[in-house]
Amino acid sequence: MQSKPMLVVVSGPPGTGKTTLAHRIAAAIGCPAICRDEIKEGMAHATPGFVPGPGDPLTMRTLSTFFDVIGLLIGRGTTVVAEAAFQDRLWTPGLSPLLGRADLRIVHCSTPAEVALARITARSDSDPRRAAHEDSQISPDARLRTHNAFQPVDLPVPTCTVDTTSEPPLADILRFLSR
Repeated sequence: MQSKPMLVVVSGPPGTGKTTLAHRIAAAIGCPAICRDEIKEGMAHATPGFVPGPGDPLTMRTLSTFFDVIGLLIGRGTTVVAEAAFQDRLWTPGLSPLLGRADLRIVHCSTPAEVALARITARSDSDPRRAAHEDSQISPDARLRTHNAFQPVDLPVPTCTVDTTSEPPLADILRFLSR
């Protein structure tokens, strides 16, 4: 009898350190990290003249591609770390079909809004790949409101919240995942 692959969902508001943590977890357990922003950045390379904006066609294609890739890997028995700044309204429909096919765990990242905003500003200024995202089009006030109103993934699966203001203890997260 074969066990189910694990699906580790790393979620939280933008700027909370999700991508960094997702890659650390994936490296520690030996599986791929599937990151929504990285998929969108790759798609932007093949879309000359792309201008990001809320609900733009590339963003919508990224959403379905993200869940298609996760579903394919889980369906083939691959443990996966999936990372995105989706709120519950996007995660739940994408994850619900996988509930019976994967051992799902959620790692919710949190940090004060001011820390997240400073990170978003710093990466927008220093990382040219961020041009694929609408970071510079959203005002700091809107970012703070979104951060404070963020709705975490709400599924009946094991969940832990980690403070990512500084580097979270990977050993504690790995213990949570091994339960």
